[in-house]
Amino acid sequence: MLQSDFPEFDPTIAKEYGSEGFSGPDFMGIPLFQDDALIQLLLRFGFNIVICWIIIRYFYYPKSGRRDFLFTFTLFAVTIFLLIFLLDTVRLQIGMALGLFAIFGIIRYRTETVSIREMTYLFVIIGISVINGLAMTISYSELILTNILFIGAIALMESRRFVRHTSTKAILYEKIDLIRPEKSVELMADLEERTGLKIIKFEVGHIDFLRDVAFIKIYYRPENNEPNSIDTLTQLNQFN
Repeated sequence: MLQSDFPEFDPTIAKEYGSEGFSGPDFMGIPLFQDDALIQLLLRFGFNIVICWIIIRYFYYPKSGRRDFLFTFTLFAVTIFLLIFLLDTVRLQIGMALGLFAIFGIIRYRTETVSIREMTYLFVIIGISVINGLAMTISYSELILTNILFIGAIALMESRRFVRHTSTKAILYEKIDLIRPEKSVELMADLEERTGLKIIKFEVGHIDFLRDVAFIKIYYRPENNEPNSIDTLTQLNQFN
């Protein structure tokens, strides 16, 4: 190809995409270095990763201990922020950014069962990264306040002082004679004695009279107020 085949640099296009007024060397009309853009990228990236790390490390991880999700959430925060921020710097339509957000929002992990808590934190990390990447027209004080509100809401919901978590277990119960409504007190006492849990209530589900067993779902408050990701698993092939 001849050099004349390449289009000449158009300053109106540079203005449209935010490249007007740069100084210094360039390559085919694209600046090699921009002080303001680079500083803004580093500041916003550092701010976003600090906020996400606080949420992941000090709210999610202490109760779950899942290093795999610690890795996943952190890389999601990095990827989503850089993707949204760089798309916004070239002034793409907001619909494109929202479309990408929707794509990531409907991701389903088919290799293992992901609990509601993990999916909620994943959604929060994506949301915060999108906000920090797109919030180019609001003041820094508004952006900081928005992130503080996120942290405050999570801290409130994770606090034992304001919210007591209720966990559940699915139990395959063999004393079929105790599932009758008039023997609910005896059934409750037997479940508490055998599980060692302070049960709030229970529900009797599927009953198999051929094997004389029934599925019972119990509700209890864990001593350490921490969620249990395998509470509702009933088959060995569901363990990871």
